[in-house]
Amino acid sequence: MLTIYGVYRSRATRTLWLAEELDLAFKHVPVIQARRLADPLADDAPTNTLTPSYLAINPMGTIPCIDDDGMVLYESMAINLYLARKYGTSVAPTDAAEDAYMMQWSFFAATEIEANALKISSTFAEGLADTDSGRAVIDVAARMLRRPFRVLEQHLADRDYLVGNRFTVADLNAAEVVRYAQAHTPIFDAHPAVKAWLARCQSRPAFKAMWDARTAEPS
Repeated sequence: MLTIYGVYRSRATRTLWLAEELDLAFKHVPVIQARRLADPLADDAPTNTLTPSYLAINPMGTIPCIDDDGMVLYESMAINLYLARKYGTSVAPTDAAEDAYMMQWSFFAATEIEANALKISSTFAEGLADTDSGRAVIDVAARMLRRPFRVLEQHLADRDYLVGNRFTVADLNAAEVVRYAQAHTPIFDAHPAVKAWLARCQSRPAFKAMWDARTAEPS
């Protein structure tokens, strides 16, 4: 049976959303980030990314992680590409070219967008967006995102989805990265095709189910 490790308020959303898309039965182990705990190694601490039993499964101590009947993976993009190929229908690649494009857009999001999008997300989450220092962080991050957002905008100008004119794991992987910048509306207003694409992805029932579970989870 598939086991997914990680709380909803983490990168595990990518895998939990995909599990909803694929209608997969799975066991959910809500491993929390150690940084959110005062003493992650306390005897009564919840299972977290520094818990020895979890490190025995994933020595990097990151989330998400999966165990699919003994197949253990702990990089979110690799996890989702694997699950899509093994269990997917329309979300999976149909040939080698689609496979390559799905990897390209997944890694593009992770390498070209995620770091700066996370700076925007964390600045808003920490309540600093209206401070001088927060605005400075957001301005720099948004400037660094102009080129990758422009690339996405050009690609999506005449298509609804990234690969094969249908929603795939590439869209899911990229959307969950792009989402981190969503609180900074000017960058989306400047890229209407990206804005519309993200709205399409987030209108899916599987995303809504994942998001409802995330919202219900303690912050």
